[in-house]
Amino acid sequence: MSVGSKEDILAAAKRSAMAHGYTGLNFRDIAAEVGIKAPSIYHHFPTKADLGAAVAKRYWEDIIVDLEAISDQSPDPLRALRRYPEIFRKSLLSDNRMCLCSFMAAEYDDLPETVKKEVQTFADVNVAWLSKLVSAAGVVKSKESRARARAIYSAVAGAQLFARSRSDISLFDAMIDSYRSAGLLPA
Repeated sequence: MSVGSKEDILAAAKRSAMAHGYTGLNFRDIAAEVGIKAPSIYHHFPTKADLGAAVAKRYWEDIIVDLEAISDQSPDPLRALRRYPEIFRKSLLSDNRMCLCSFMAAEYDDLPETVKKEVQTFADVNVAWLSKLVSAAGVVKSKESRARARAIYSAVAGAQLFARSRSDISLFDAMIDSYRSAGLLPA
C-alpha cells in the first residue's frame, strides 16, 4: 500500500467523520471510496480507534496551518479575530459538513481515550490561538483572555451546529453578526 493510499484513507475518513462523526467511520465505506479492499486499511490503522485518532490529529494539525495563515494574512489581531469564523463556515460550505472535532466532541462518552485526547487538543489549539489574539488586540486583559477565547470558540462552534441542523448557512452568518453586535467577537 502506498503512502498515497494512507493519505487517501485519511482524507476519506475526514469526510466521513465530518458528515457522520466517529460512529460513522466505517472501514468498508472508506475502502470503497478510496478504491481498496477494507482489510487493506488495517495495514495503516489496526483499529477504528487508531483511524479516529489519526484523522482527528490530522484535523487539528491542519487547523494550526489555517490559523497561522489567518495570522500571516491579517497581522492585525483584530482583523485576524474577525476572520476566525471563516474556518467553521468553510465546513458548512462543503456539503453542510461539521467541524470534525466538534462532531466527535458531541460523541465524547463513546470515544476511545486516544480519540478523546485528539479532540481535546483541537479545542486547546483553537483556544490558545484565540487567547493570544484577544489579549494582543486588547479585547480583554491577559488574565481574562482564556475565558474569552473559550467563549468565542464555543459560540462559533455552536453557530455552526445550529446552522447545520437547518442546512442554512445564513443562520451561521446571522449568529456571527449577533456575536459581533453583542461584543463577544470584535466588530
